[in-house]
Amino acid sequence: MADRASQGIAPVTAGSSGGTGATAIRRVRRHYSLLTRRDKIVLALMVGIPLFFDLALIWGPTIVSIVFSFTNWNGIGGISGKNFIGLKNYDSLFTAYPFFWPALQHNLLWLAWLMFLATPVGVFLAVLLDREVRGTRIYQTIFYLPVVLSLAVIGIIWSLQYAPEQGFINNVLGRTSNNNLIDWLGDPSLNLWAALVATSWRHVGYIMVLYLAGLKAFDPALREAAKVDGASERQTFVHVVFPVMQPINVVIVVITTIEALRAFDIAFIINGGKNGLELLSTLITNNALSESNRVGFGSAIAVILLVISLGPIIAFLARMMREEKQ
Repeated sequence: MADRASQGIAPVTAGSSGGTGATAIRRVRRHYSLLTRRDKIVLALMVGIPLFFDLALIWGPTIVSIVFSFTNWNGIGGISGKNFIGLKNYDSLFTAYPFFWPALQHNLLWLAWLMFLATPVGVFLAVLLDREVRGTRIYQTIFYLPVVLSLAVIGIIWSLQYAPEQGFINNVLGRTSNNNLIDWLGDPSLNLWAALVATSWRHVGYIMVLYLAGLKAFDPALREAAKVDGASERQTFVHVVFPVMQPINVVIVVITTIEALRAFDIAFIINGGKNGLELLSTLITNNALSESNRVGFGSAIAVILLVISLGPIIAFLARMMREEKQ
């Protein structure tokens, strides 16, 4: 009886109606909640504030860009019905714009370089440092240091290294057979490769840290079992370690793909994303935000980049959902 009274539930006495008492109990229980008013306010703020910024800074601009892609708006004044031109921006993009297909090829080359050159180097460094060699903490810090720098800063650093006269690289290599200095960033046949080397400097350290974290969580008993079965170190990694690291491998593939598609900072710092360094991201900026003021056309390029980027993201989310169901 005392417990019922402390919970706010009136005791059912012998003289009270059973139906009335049950109704009172249900009424009290209906108003009972584990969350206090303060808890509900805190929960609403914790969910509402991130949701607001997500809608305002991500989904809102995305929807606006999709709408702008069907217009010829130049960013000045309001949009009227006369600005809507349907699919003409996309038609011009695929058929008449001379920089779209080279930029797409550069993005694909960027992806192939990071995926098949920079990423394996990062994995190789992670495997070496996982052996607890002497000074491993120092090596990890050295290789990871570029990751803490923004890509814009990395672009500035490598622009100084590639400088024709005072650059470190030309001072080491010297002049060509024609007594000329190599113009790493001004030559359209070289600047893309120079930018790829610069972005790999950061990407290798990023992949190294991700893979090293996975290797630290790897069950050493599996290595011992493979060693007992007579497997070499290479065979152990290929047939035991690498398959077990599949979740990390998927994350690395998705991150590398997104990094290649959104590449912008280094190319824009070097030469504004022009003269052989055209990327889809730099085309967006050069059309929508530069002196051309073709906001609608730049938005069409942004929509194409969004559609391409959704591929690896959807594949990653689908895989995660399948794993959760299992």
